[in-house]
Amino acid sequence: MSGDPGTATTTRRSQAPVLAAVAVGGGIGALARYELATTWPTAPGHFPWTTFAINVSGCLLIGVLMVLVTEVRVAHPLVRPFLGVGVLGGFTTFSTYAVEIHGLLKPGSAGVALAYFGGTLLAAGLAVLTGVAVTRRLAGR
Repeated sequence: MSGDPGTATTTRRSQAPVLAAVAVGGGIGALARYELATTWPTAPGHFPWTTFAINVSGCLLIGVLMVLVTEVRVAHPLVRPFLGVGVLGGFTTFSTYAVEIHGLLKPGSAGVALAYFGGTLLAAGLAVLTGVAVTRRLAGR
């Protein structure tokens, strides 16, 4: 092993604000997602509209955010980790998406699983592109 043992400590300290921003933002995003999912639960075997809406709207907002913080104005270095990775990363829930697809892969709901699988990928990708395009247009870029 080479290098100064103090370098690792210095690196950890310099990353502490970023990690804190991601953690706090992630908690906020996850709480928002939890509230929506408990307010509008999905019945077994049915299309998970709440998770779908969460993921698609989160992707739209990620597209908007990335244009704003990379093309429109110089943002504080913690804005992207807090809002992008933290809040929107905690809000969107592709792990729940995967679990819901698995739960739908049963006789009688396999078609719903396929529609959810493909529909989410398509809608989420289009949402990011829409967020980027609309934000660029509104910003005159």
